[in-house]
This record gives sequence, structure tokens and C-alpha cells, in this order.
Amino acid sequence: MSILSEERRSGSPYVEAVTHGRTESDGSTVRPAECHWHLVVVRQAGGARALAVGPLTGAGIASWGAGAEILWIKFTLGTFMPHVPARNLLDSEKVLPDATRKSFWLGGSAWPFPDHENAEVFVQRLVREGVLARDPVVGAALTGHPPQGLSPRTLRHRFLRATGLAQDAVHQVERANRAAAQLRRGVPIPDVIHREGYFDQPHMTRSLKRWVGLTPARIARSN
Repeated sequence: MSILSEERRSGSPYVEAVTHGRTESDGSTVRPAECHWHLVVVRQAGGARALAVGPLTGAGIASWGAGAEILWIKFTLGTFMPHVPARNLLDSEKVLPDATRKSFWLGGSAWPFPDHENAEVFVQRLVREGVLARDPVVGAALTGHPPQGLSPRTLRHRFLRATGLAQDAVHQVERANRAAAQLRRGVPIPDVIHREGYFDQPHMTRSLKRWVGLTPARIARSN
């Protein structure tokens, strides 16, 4: 295995998960579409750099080099940076400029590189300084319970502002990723089709090829 990593779920309303890992060798893999954006810190050869990695609107290839220690802070849907339009992060990896060897610039201030132990504390500091915000309407909409009195147009605007994505696109991506996870656990293809509400196997195949980059049969063989 060329990447060794460990993920933990977060209790912060702003953070979905924190993952810490290292690359054992050069490598690449098919990576699925992703609705969440990440703050990524890469430490290698005595230096460090921070990146804002945006939502990914389709499947693609991820590549990496050996000898890196990596921290991924995955933000909850609805968490965004008010000073950066969410749509500007789509399908991008923006390297954040260094302030010193141990800090980087974000939101007009210098911030020390976080690690996996203080990630949530670091995020809370960003929130206090107004660098991060969260729109609870997004989470409510995703559970099917948007606030009463909110017009569809206002809901669409707030969803796009906070995520850069339309709500239907988020639904399709998350459904495809759930389906792929079930197939990897050995759940039969017909059961996954039924559970996730696909019309038939060709419908699920088209969805997984677009959003995950693999067919259902290939995903199932990888478990």
C-alpha cells in the first residue's frame, strides 16, 4: 500500500473528519467526485505547505509522491470561507502562500500549520476570526427539512454560496459514493440498486462511472 492513513470523525459542526497519513511510495488511483472541500497540509523534506482543495465535480485520477506526511481536514457541507466564493474552489487545489517556514496566509492573516491533534482547535480559531462560517440551511436542506418560509430561489442561492454546488448534484454524488461503499462491503448489486433508488442497473452504472469512475462490477470485485 502506497498511502497509510487513519481517519477520525469530528465532533465539530464545521469539520466532517480529520485524516492523517503518509505516503510510502509514489502512486496514483481513481478518485471519486467529492462534495466537501478540504484544507490539506503536506509536510515533506523538512518543509510544509497548505492547500485549499475544492469539491470535485467528477471522477478523476489522484497522484502522489513518496515521503510525505499529509493532514486532511474535511469540512462539513455548509462550511465555507466568506472571503472566497465557493464556486472558485471547484475542481481546484489552491496552494496557500507561505508566511514563514511554520505558517501560511489565509484570510489576510498568518496561521501556523495545524496538525492532526489540534485540527479542531485550529478550525475554531478560524471561525472566531471570521475566516470560516457555516450556513445551517445547507444541512437542514440535505435532511429534507429546509426552514419554513424559505423560497426555493433563496435556498438555491444559499446552497450555491456555501458549497459551490447545486443541491441535486450533491445528492447524486453522495448517493453514488454510498452505493460504491456498499458494493465494496459485498452488498449484492440488486440490493444496492433498490436501497439507493436507482431505476435499474444501467442507471446505477452510468452514475457510478460518472461520479466514482468505476463500474459496479469492478467496484464489487475490489472488496
